[in-house]
Amino acid sequence: MRRLLPCAALAMASLWAGGSTAWESNTFADFVKGRFQGISLTRDGRLTLAPSLDTLASTGEAGIWSVIAAPDGTIYFATGHRGRVYQVKPGGQPTVLWAAPQPEVFALALDGQGRLYAGTSPDGRIYRIQNGKATEFFNPSAKYIWNITVAPDGAVYVATGDQGRVWRVSPDGRGEVWYETGQTHVTALAVDANGRLLAGTEPNGILFRIEGRDKAFVLYDSSLPEIRSIVPAPDGSVYIAALGGALAQKQAQAAAAAASSQQSQGVVTSSITITADANAQSGIDIKPKPDAAKPPAATGAETPPTPAPVDITGVEKAALYRIAPDNMVETVWSSKEENVFDLVLKDGDPVFSTDERGRIYRLSKDLKATLLLETHESETTRLLPTAQGIVAATSNQAKLYRLADRPAAKGVYESPVHDAGNVARWGRLDWRLDSSIGKIAFRTRSGNSQRPDRTWSVWSEPVTDLAKALVSSPNSRYIQWQAEFQPVNGQSPLLDSVSLSYQPQNGRPVVRSVQVTPQWVASTQKTAAAAPQTPISYSITVTDSGDAGTATSSGTPTQNISRSGIPQLFIAWQADDPDGDKLVYSLWYRAEDEANWKLLKSEINDNTYMQETEVFADGRYYFRVLASDQPANSPTAAKEGELVSQPVLIDQTPPTVTMGTPRVNGSQIEIDVDATDAHSPVRRGEYSFDGSAWKLMDAADGIADSKQERFIVRFNAISGEHSVVVRVFDSAGNPGLARLVLR
Repeated sequence: MRRLLPCAALAMASLWAGGSTAWESNTFADFVKGRFQGISLTRDGRLTLAPSLDTLASTGEAGIWSVIAAPDGTIYFATGHRGRVYQVKPGGQPTVLWAAPQPEVFALALDGQGRLYAGTSPDGRIYRIQNGKATEFFNPSAKYIWNITVAPDGAVYVATGDQGRVWRVSPDGRGEVWYETGQTHVTALAVDANGRLLAGTEPNGILFRIEGRDKAFVLYDSSLPEIRSIVPAPDGSVYIAALGGALAQKQAQAAAAAASSQQSQGVVTSSITITADANAQSGIDIKPKPDAAKPPAATGAETPPTPAPVDITGVEKAALYRIAPDNMVETVWSSKEENVFDLVLKDGDPVFSTDERGRIYRLSKDLKATLLLETHESETTRLLPTAQGIVAATSNQAKLYRLADRPAAKGVYESPVHDAGNVARWGRLDWRLDSSIGKIAFRTRSGNSQRPDRTWSVWSEPVTDLAKALVSSPNSRYIQWQAEFQPVNGQSPLLDSVSLSYQPQNGRPVVRSVQVTPQWVASTQKTAAAAPQTPISYSITVTDSGDAGTATSSGTPTQNISRSGIPQLFIAWQADDPDGDKLVYSLWYRAEDEANWKLLKSEINDNTYMQETEVFADGRYYFRVLASDQPANSPTAAKEGELVSQPVLIDQTPPTVTMGTPRVNGSQIEIDVDATDAHSPVRRGEYSFDGSAWKLMDAADGIADSKQERFIVRFNAISGEHSVVVRVFDSAGNPGLARLVLR
């Protein structure tokens, strides 16, 4: 048995491809595809510990739609589908401040006197909450209240839908339509550094600067349907977040459904999301722009439900824009995979949140994004800058977090799944740290299903030493690595790159098809070379008188009409290799009555081969294509695949044709034509009378389908000498001819 072991090892090694490869992760684009738990991804593509994420509130509600902070540090937030407004005092627990009569509270605002305003939906009303008591402040007769902003002069601006109006309400509750946008929803409001009102809309993504009643200027017309957030910057520029998921439409539909559920059942439902599926990130809702501003809706008339948005994959889903003080617009960030939900400024840099596992990004001045962290909720719906750090609100569970200034106590990064393309033998895990600060432990797991499930191996034991970083996970097609970060003395390690070496099992090439077709190749050169030049000879006759007789030629040569082409077999095949290896081919053949294959050509790099047909005798043949991946593998690891063609009939001999004695049948003359072919059935017979166009002959038994056939030529009797030529084709197209002269 000992002597068999090296042979067995060699046999196992021969299953694997000739060269190893490496899966490398070293850029932002490589790492961002993974999962982050307490980990940040810097703008230059390095992993480090994220800011610590402190939980301020976890209510069990469906989502948090609005959040605002009072000067004393108290945070107020509004939820759905139960229409509750909570407050969290510094160091305290969340308590319900007010329960609205409607299922959704999409908007909150505070005025200079500390009074809280809340906008309810789908029966749009504004309530003012003071000293724990809520009173109706204003009723705009709109279905939805999307945003409330209090101006420095104390005026309350209200963004509504589905009539697309902006209202201005005085502190005593008297309101007037400030601007008709002509859009369905006004989704965002803000006041710029000059005290001018900014309003973003849906479904055409228009940003208005409203300078007075019924007076506005379009700052930007986005290609995306909805302006989600507006943030004026101290330098006079304006940042806006636009998304393509038509969130306002989806929230409106869900709010209407929640209200209907309350009315029909008399109870409040909970724990259902009002946004799109967090995993469905596919496109833009595209709608035509309205031709003109819509007239006010008739009171009491129910607005028809908004059609569900249509998602289109492969196009921009979200974008951030910066509008300079001179109105020039710059796209500072965009994505085809993530919808942006909110935007704030932190030390002059935009910080924004998305629906990709609740991610929060920070954009630097050179427009490079840092992934600060993932909240691991469906969406991070709102952001709020505070003195203690940015507060983040989420949906699908309604939670409130604060990003602290200290790093997380521990962080785990989980790489995306890597597909080796085939079962692979795993090699070493290699990594590079930007500094020696902190500790990182690596683990791997592998499996043969595309998504990790219980059929995968468990995470391996942690590895911290490069010298011992041989991957212990079982050989398989898919693999994943995990890195656990721990700070040392409050400082986080920086992971710069990770490389995992592996050797995929060499897959066998597959020959998909083999086709053999006859062709004729022009043979002018060969014919010219083969045609001998006929010499012209002269003779001189001398008479008795000594005079030279007339010179005579040896004769006029007959012109030969040679064959214009050479019959060829065009052999073509299709083959591929599962590993993408370069293939080389060999071509073999054998006759039907032969046992062994004969090599026609080896080391063929193309997928076609031309062979002169006349090297084969008549008969049935098979052709075999053998594909090898040897150019990309060692001799022991190379594999072959083959395919044999269907039987190919080679018939180069025309039928034998004989013509019988003409006979008179009434006014016509009939001639029997007998055709015999040794290899293939006779298919068609034609005749030509005195060089005229060919005409079909009738088969004596009604159909030409056998190797022996009789045809009948019929034509009207005509006196004089005439020539009748017949030709008969077999299945291979070979013509057999005969001629008969009638006198």
